[in-house]
Amino acid sequence: MQESENMISFEERRMQRVIDAVALASTGEVELALKQLGAVEQDAFGVVEEALRVFLSELSATAEQNAQALAALAASKRELESQLETIQRQEYAIRELSVPIIDIWHGILTLPLVGLIDSVRAVEVTERLLARVADDSDVEWVILDLTGVTVIDSMTAQHLVKLAQAVQLLGARCVLTGLGGHVAETLVTIGVSFDELNPMRSLREGLRFCLAQRRAGAAALAAHGERSTPRTQP
Repeated sequence: MQESENMISFEERRMQRVIDAVALASTGEVELALKQLGAVEQDAFGVVEEALRVFLSELSATAEQNAQALAALAASKRELESQLETIQRQEYAIRELSVPIIDIWHGILTLPLVGLIDSVRAVEVTERLLARVADDSDVEWVILDLTGVTVIDSMTAQHLVKLAQAVQLLGARCVLTGLGGHVAETLVTIGVSFDELNPMRSLREGLRFCLAQRRAGAAALAAHGERSTPRTQP
């Protein structure tokens, strides 16, 4: 008799609704699960239905919060990526400005360096300048203008020497202009051979030197051609 009193009577369709609602919720369809559950009846089984409804409502709210959090995270990610792209563009622009390779004359490039030249920047200068010389077969001279450089360390000075040597390997020659006292002292201290760097007082003098060397080379070539041409007999 006691067992009969503790048993809950309900229609089979209500149990099926609960089962279907739980199945929908397990696949993430919480809103459909709530609709499937329908109205809660005021009886003993209604307590089970109400408990499930509360659970599904909380689950729906949590899912909504998670969706909002994910959307905010995605927006933050897009904003961060946009900022990183902006920073990368700015860094590229700064690098372009910090290594300005200028066509000062046909076949003559100048690279005016300004500020502190550390080892990292010296490597970057070397890479960009050599790439430019390698891409342009008309380049005969490269003027490295250090007017805006006040101090360089010994390692950077060695980089400049190696840069001049690498430029020569590519078929061009270097001229070093605008040497300040400290820079010249550093170059002398490490035993730099100025024959490779062709030091000049200013950029103007460096350009004149390049043009004079070009004219001298052309004249020598013309003279050699005249000597090589056999004279016609009368």
